[in-house]
Parts: sequence; structure tokens; C-alpha cells
Amino acid sequence: MENFARINFLGASGVVTGSKFFIETSEQNIMIDCGMFQGLKALRELNWENLPIHVASIDVVLLTHGHLDHVGYLPRLVKQGFQGKIIGTAPTLAIAEIILKDSAKIQEEEAKKANKEHYSKHQPALPFYTVEDVEKTIALFQVEIDSKWISLSEHILYRFQYNGHIIGATFIELDINGKRFVFSGDIGRRDDYLLNDPKTPQWADFLFIESTYGNKLHPEEDVEDMLSTIITDTLYKKGTLVIPSFAVERLQTLMYILWQLYKKNKIPNIPIFVDSPMGNNVLDVFKRFPKWHKLSPEAYNMMCDHINIVQTYKETWDTIDDPRAKIVIAGSGMVTGGRVLTYLQQLIDVPTTTVLLVGYQAEGTRGRQLLEGAHEIRLFGKYYPVKATIKSIESLSAHADQDDLLNWMSHIKNIPENVYLIHGEPTALDAFRVKIETVYQWHVTIPKLTDVDKVII
Repeated sequence: MENFARINFLGASGVVTGSKFFIETSEQNIMIDCGMFQGLKALRELNWENLPIHVASIDVVLLTHGHLDHVGYLPRLVKQGFQGKIIGTAPTLAIAEIILKDSAKIQEEEAKKANKEHYSKHQPALPFYTVEDVEKTIALFQVEIDSKWISLSEHILYRFQYNGHIIGATFIELDINGKRFVFSGDIGRRDDYLLNDPKTPQWADFLFIESTYGNKLHPEEDVEDMLSTIITDTLYKKGTLVIPSFAVERLQTLMYILWQLYKKNKIPNIPIFVDSPMGNNVLDVFKRFPKWHKLSPEAYNMMCDHINIVQTYKETWDTIDDPRAKIVIAGSGMVTGGRVLTYLQQLIDVPTTTVLLVGYQAEGTRGRQLLEGAHEIRLFGKYYPVKATIKSIESLSAHADQDDLLNWMSHIKNIPENVYLIHGEPTALDAFRVKIETVYQWHVTIPKLTDVDKVII
């Protein structure tokens, strides 16, 4: 009897977000990641649809890392009948718990606000999931260590391998009947401020590789000089520098760089406020898992002491009303939700404000609109003119660029039967396909959403 695996591409296929890959075999049904779609409305609406598979048949979910576009759909999966294990490294599950609880809380608050102020088309507006749904999901979490092969069944093994990007992140090696499936997750960069270099796969029969920056090289920017210049300008204007930031890794990296700039006398002692409840919780994850990053306990404590950590919503308003020139780092990184919306609602139409974008901005997000020069943005159902100066620093991205991706792949000793390009926008996917075919002469496939591929194992 012929053995085979059926791969269902349920997300991050032709798009960046919503990572979900369902592998059916005769022994186990495995899902790799279970993320939410973000960005364009048409994508976000897909989140509300049930998956086109028999969810109760999934035995296990393996998580590459804790970002929302890799874990954010888990509570919906549980609502649809999933009762198996959700497995990841200890920091990944800690991050996932923080992100899911925060996401549920924001969704509940936004639904309540939309119903009160009547700006939603839906009557009533409902949260995508609730805090109660998240608690049921967390009950299924199971920690496994990295760098060790774990048996799922007689002929199926998996292993988590350190991957940089964010704390706890891994790529996943899945051996099925002796065939190696490698899921890259999100690959980090070499020489990161806080994280060690990613490990690399040595063998891959079927490679699933992210392509977020498959068509780009990160610019050779001097991040410290750029930040110093922007901060000096903010001081001169007596304004506010607002940095929308991803709560996981980017926020901690920014804190570290700003602390280092002050230590090197490259910036004065300008007030720095971090306003991200989720980011504060992630700081605690750094404290709990020191082997997963470069910061010593002493450096961690000194960095935190240098920053004003905003704890309450009242303190958010106190920070907005503070007349001093200041830096505010607030979630979310693509300006899709979180505390940064309150700051922008008050400050986006003030000419002395500077908004600094420091990460990938997906299509359809407010961050992408600002990056592309929008003259107004919609916040809480109303439009606000953009009079602030908009800046961006691309090289702070936690994603590998094309060179990093090619280097990561270069350690594979065999010729894969197929390379699937995932987690990228169409132009990035196609450019990366051409590059791989040119450099390695490997067979490359760009799957579309809901595609199914059957491979012989």
C-alpha cells in the first residue's frame, strides 16, 4: 500500500498572514501553526469562516512561534471541535498565552465600544473570541524542549530548532516515514541585537519556507544614527515621537537600542514611555527564559530602569498630556489596534508629532497606509488628517531578507523534492521563486490558499 501525506494550505499561501498548514497521514493529522489573517478586509473576513477540514480529526498542533498570525486562530479551532495537544517551546507558549489573552481582551473591548458608539455594520458587534475561549485553549498547551526529536507515533517524529526572530521561535522538522518536512516558521536575522543566530536545516525532502522579504535586501542603515537624528529633531520641535511597535521582540529591541544610545551619549535623557500591556508581559518572558536571548540579568534590569513603563489607561492619558518632548513606544506594530491608536487619535494631526514605523506593514493595515503617504487615517470610526511626519526604519525588521533566506537554505545537503514558498505577498513570492530556481535549480511551488498537495512518503 502506497503511503502518502496530504498537505492542506489553509493560510500564509499567496499572502503573509494566517499561517496554517494541515498534514494528513495514516498515523497522525498534524497542523503546523494556527494563525489569524491580518490586513486586507477580504482576508480578515476569512477568519470568521470555519476551516474546510474536519477539525476534530486534528491530533496535534505544532507551533513555530507565538506571533498572532501563527497562533491567533487557536481559540476558533477549539470552538470548532479541536481537542488535541498544542505543542511549542516554553517561551513560545508563554508568548502565545500573552498574545491570545491580549487579543481577546482587545476584541471584547472593541466590540463593546462599537456597540456603544454604533460604528459597526454588525448588530451587535461580536468579539472574534473571548477571554473564556482563550482559557479553554491554554488548557491544551504542552511544552516540549528544542533540539530533541520527539515521537508522535510509530513513524512520525518532530523537532523544534532555534530560529531567532522572536524569543522561543523555532523551525520545525517533521519526519514522516523517513521523509523530512521542514517548516521554516519565521526566520530571524543574523547579528540580532537580542537573539542568537538562527540554526539551519541540514536535510529537507519538502521545504516550506517563508518569503516575507523574498524580493528584498534590508537596507544598510545605521539604525543608531537614524534614531539619534529623529530624536534630536523631536527635541527641537518639542514634539512627540510615536513608535508603533510589535509587543514581542521589536519593543524590547527598541528599549535596548534607546538605552544603549543614552549610555553612549548619543541622545540626551529624553523621557521614554513604553505603553503596551502585552509588551510588559513579554518583558517578563525575557526574564524567565534567559537562555533564549543575549541579555544578562544585569543588563535587563538596567534597561528596564531607564524606561517609564505605562501601567494603566489613566497613565496613557497622562503621557499624552505631558508637555515635554518625549518618545512613546506603543502597540501595535501595524497600527491595527492597541494603545497606539489612542496616541494617534490625539497626535496624528499635530505637526510636531513624528510617527516612526519600524517593521513589516501588511497590505490593508493603517501602518501600510501611513507608509504609503495617506493624507488621513480612520481611527475608532472617524477620519483624522495626517499632519505628523511619517518616518520608517526598515532594517529593524525581525524577518530574514533574501540573502538571509538563501543562506539559511544553503546548509541543506540534499536536493528537496519540492520547495513551497509561503508567507509572502505575490511579488515577493515570485521574485524568490526565480532566485531559488536560478541559484539552486530546485523545484519550487507557490501554493494558493486552500490548495491541497499529495506527496508520496
